[in-house]
Amino acid sequence: MVADFDGTYHAILGRPSLTKFMAVPHYSYLVLKMSTEKGVLTIRVNVYTAYTCEEESFKITEAIDLSIHMAETVAQAAQLPPNQLRLPEQETPRKNSKSKEHKEVQLVDGSPEKTALIGANLDPK
Repeated sequence: MVADFDGTYHAILGRPSLTKFMAVPHYSYLVLKMSTEKGVLTIRVNVYTAYTCEEESFKITEAIDLSIHMAETVAQAAQLPPNQLRLPEQETPRKNSKSKEHKEVQLVDGSPEKTALIGANLDPK
């Protein structure tokens, strides 16, 4: 006898239930076998459905974990004095300065945007 179910779990059986039904679960193959009056009953699960349910479970767990961390961060921020809650100001990005000590060299012929700065007073040896 083979029973094919679309869902991952229709019932959750604990160890006492598995022992009572003399059931043997094989988690790697997603198969549950148990003896009956007419022979062995094999219950197989759809692998795609099991994978989809597992993926959704991971997403829910990640969202819960993120919300817990966010709540902790908000609680810690509430304990800080207001002068420590200011965001630091960003420095303006520095532009490449061309001095007399450096020389701009084109790396690829015909591509003026692909350049490098090298020391202008290098020893030719």
